[in-house]
Amino acid sequence: MTRRNLKGTVHDHVIKSRELQEDIPLLVYTPPEFTPLNTYDVLICQDGNDYFQLGRIPRQVESLIEEADIRETIVVGIPYPSVDERRRRYHPQGEKTDAYIRFLAHELLPFLDQHYPTHQLASARTLAGDSLAATVSLMTALLYPSLFGQVMMHSPYVDERVLAAVENYNKPTELAIYHVIGLEETAVKTTDGQTLDFLEPNRRLHQALQEKRFSYFYEEFDGDHTWKYWQKDLPRGLMTLLPY
Repeated sequence: MTRRNLKGTVHDHVIKSRELQEDIPLLVYTPPEFTPLNTYDVLICQDGNDYFQLGRIPRQVESLIEEADIRETIVVGIPYPSVDERRRRYHPQGEKTDAYIRFLAHELLPFLDQHYPTHQLASARTLAGDSLAATVSLMTALLYPSLFGQVMMHSPYVDERVLAAVENYNKPTELAIYHVIGLEETAVKTTDGQTLDFLEPNRRLHQALQEKRFSYFYEEFDGDHTWKYWQKDLPRGLMTLLPY
């Protein structure tokens, strides 16, 4: 893990998860001037290593905090141990997806609230993800909107189960959602060997989300299904959901 040029600090933790029956490593970035006397928003990133390394999320958050563009925020990265395990945890029909969602709600949040001075409000907790990691972030917020009030999605995988979850959402809690998809994401090679059109299902998701009473940002960017584009878009997503 590269940690050069940061004024804040990246901490390593491990949670012994009963839901997943394994140890889950965490990366936790605390911003400059961090103090337990203050309380902080929390940004929880699935695909944790990718967000910390490819997305450079600590550096991007730090720069935006220093420019007073976003609120002071603790960033949590949850790495996945393998591509196969990622799919089992994140895919809407994955064998461990339900357990992973329960882990986020019932194990990760209590751990963070116990070890860090967090705002214990749904509106101060943002779930973030790319591709399948975006999908599980959205599904978690739809299931636990009183715990997770915001979602930042870059190019989520969308199937009928995801669309049904949005269409059937009838809770009074409103969510804030940031959603982008690339115009070139019409033939995405997935980790299980398929080639899928991500753009059209995301347009269907856009229509479904528009019909809800959510605070909702949507845009189609000129690019494909890679961190080359997601990394550049992160500042806008952060400023949309975590304005100072």
